[in-house]
Amino acid sequence: MSKNPKIAVLGGGSWATAIIKMLLENVDGINWYMRSKEKIKFIKQHKHNNFYLSSVTLDTNKIVLFNDISKAIEESDYLVFAIPSAFLKDALNKLNVDLEKKIVISAIKGMVPDENLIIGEYFNQCFNVPLESFAVLSGPCHAEEVALERLSYLTIASPDLKKARTIADMLSTNYIKTSISDDIYGTEYSAVLKNVFAVAAGICHGLGYGDNFNAVLISNAIQEIKRFVDAIHPITRDIKSSAYLGDLMVTAYSQFSRNRTFGNMIGKGYSVKSAQLEMNMIAEGYYAVKSIIEINKKYMVNMPITEAVYNILYEKISPAIEIKLLTENLR
Repeated sequence: MSKNPKIAVLGGGSWATAIIKMLLENVDGINWYMRSKEKIKFIKQHKHNNFYLSSVTLDTNKIVLFNDISKAIEESDYLVFAIPSAFLKDALNKLNVDLEKKIVISAIKGMVPDENLIIGEYFNQCFNVPLESFAVLSGPCHAEEVALERLSYLTIASPDLKKARTIADMLSTNYIKTSISDDIYGTEYSAVLKNVFAVAAGICHGLGYGDNFNAVLISNAIQEIKRFVDAIHPITRDIKSSAYLGDLMVTAYSQFSRNRTFGNMIGKGYSVKSAQLEMNMIAEGYYAVKSIIEINKKYMVNMPITEAVYNILYEKISPAIEIKLLTENLR
């Protein structure tokens, strides 16, 4: 590892842009990969991302932009992946550089489709990245509020707490407070599941259920998260802390939550395809719920909300009927 490590941010969306904003306050230079040559040209000329968080001014003197992912990775020590999970495999298909000696940080709140793997497992099993060289970046923290410099909190989880602290220091600002954890499995799976439950909250809102029911839904959702992560990785963890409960709440309640927005459209009668096209953004919960259902065939955890979302999105069961059935299982 070099004395002044280089950091790469991989992805061109709103969360990648927010991470760039945070990092620029603490580091001398960033390598930024995105697919679009046109977007790279625009950022160089106008110093902001015209598609995402366009109000954020970017100091391009401190940014080297790449549209070759291998080159960006080769020239970096820390790799922050902010590519939607549905596109991660495609992005890495042409990779011709070794990741084993890199520090890999996941800012992805999803699972790798078809593989049914959380991001840490995927990099460990497919790219030989040691888990000790892997970290998870979790909220509660929406990119839009980072852009507005509203006080936000991040948790950085890694089995190597020294690495977690180094990453936390890179991201800390006067409006970003950070904490560290060694629970990579709990934080990753919780981040996956909170998107599924935000879809559920959106569906219920679209169907006309009110705040009283939503409170019951989210109370049951955090219990569902606890049951699942305790089955997958049984360690002592406080499920009420912000990395778990806080992240769930902001994703289920916030106007900025794309998963809640997606669910709201489904509840109002949109098809999955039409909702995805109109949003023009990735709702990770759509892909995640299928993977969780597959994984849970092994663990057999009681997950009524997850199953309801799966039935609506993949089995095409009427949202009104499925949620009515769900209400009988909640307490």
